[in-house]
Amino acid sequence: MLYHYLASDNQGKIYEGNYDAENINDVLVYLSGSGLKPISIKAIKIIKPLIFSQSIKLSDKIFLMKYLSLMLQVGTDLLSAINILISDLQGSGIHNFLIEVRENLTKGRPFYEAFAKHPRSFSIVETNIIKAAEASGNLQKTFEDLSESLQREAEIRGKIRSALIYPIILLIMSLAIFFFLSTFALPKIAKVFNESGIEPPTFSRIVFTIGLFISDHFAIILFLLLIIISFLIYFFGFNNFGKTLIRQFISRLPFVKKIYLDIAIQRFTSTFSSLLKAGIPIIDSLKITADVVGHQEIKLALLRIAEEGLSRGLTVSESFKKEIIFPRVVTNLIAISEKAGHLDEVLGTLAKFYASNIDSTIKSVVAVIEPILLILMGGLVGIIALSIVIPIYQLAMKF
Repeated sequence: MLYHYLASDNQGKIYEGNYDAENINDVLVYLSGSGLKPISIKAIKIIKPLIFSQSIKLSDKIFLMKYLSLMLQVGTDLLSAINILISDLQGSGIHNFLIEVRENLTKGRPFYEAFAKHPRSFSIVETNIIKAAEASGNLQKTFEDLSESLQREAEIRGKIRSALIYPIILLIMSLAIFFFLSTFALPKIAKVFNESGIEPPTFSRIVFTIGLFISDHFAIILFLLLIIISFLIYFFGFNNFGKTLIRQFISRLPFVKKIYLDIAIQRFTSTFSSLLKAGIPIIDSLKITADVVGHQEIKLALLRIAEEGLSRGLTVSESFKKEIIFPRVVTNLIAISEKAGHLDEVLGTLAKFYASNIDSTIKSVVAVIEPILLILMGGLVGIIALSIVIPIYQLAMKF
């Protein structure tokens, strides 16, 4: 169990800290052996929820990295910084994680181990960077670089979400209008024509039949839709095979293909740069990057560069030039930076360039998608309107 103690030495100087022991007697023995007199000793209750790692958000990670960087920069030791954070972040998922970090530190375990135990919250890249920084004693700069990298990732995600909001609203509105007209308007109009003895045109009869079918079986259709949507969310959102399938499909769409590639290259340059700055060997950095890049072709290319290029004595530039998946600007800048000895810095600059390029590409794609969705929505409403107007016009002409 972890105990928090307050003690003083022979000169009256106060000491505060944590000590992991079986019982309070062991703490007293430890303090006595250190020449300290106990003032107070309290047991620290450690909460270990089963799934707390799922509640650590990207914003929490950014805050954690920025805070630790700042605390280390002003001279605060790591354990004290963690203790301050624990007292300020009560009742959150990251609070429980920090308690585990503190427990590891007080037991003399490596700092990175707590991150490695929660791969769903902290990627293999982040864990390896922290591990290398801890070994080299460069945690402060590493936390600063990680916070900037995570910030860029958050900005890209936010831009993608913002760009997709309006098209999604248009799509939902189109479906809502279709179901409203099919469920409430079309059945009533269809009954009027059935009772009047007038036979609508074939086009109108097809639309009326669809509307009557939806109206008569609305509850069943809604239930089936909910089941299908739930299955699709699970299969493509949580199942590994489904996620791979949808990723491959999306990556081949004409409008999305360039964005998907740019995001993968941005992630590659940013991750590879961070790993090199942390002092991780270049071959290991390439293999780690390949696991998180999120693009199958780039992943295989990076593995080939590491295993078939660098491992066999080729230079970085020679290995990259063999892979056509990388744009010419990337391979050329890698070649120049390798000669100058600033590969990590140039990769960081490329990451920023691709981040801004992704933003402009997304805006261009959305500018094309929005009018297409508006036309589809207008066409859907127009079809239903024509199916109603034409028979009404015939009915008016008859009387």
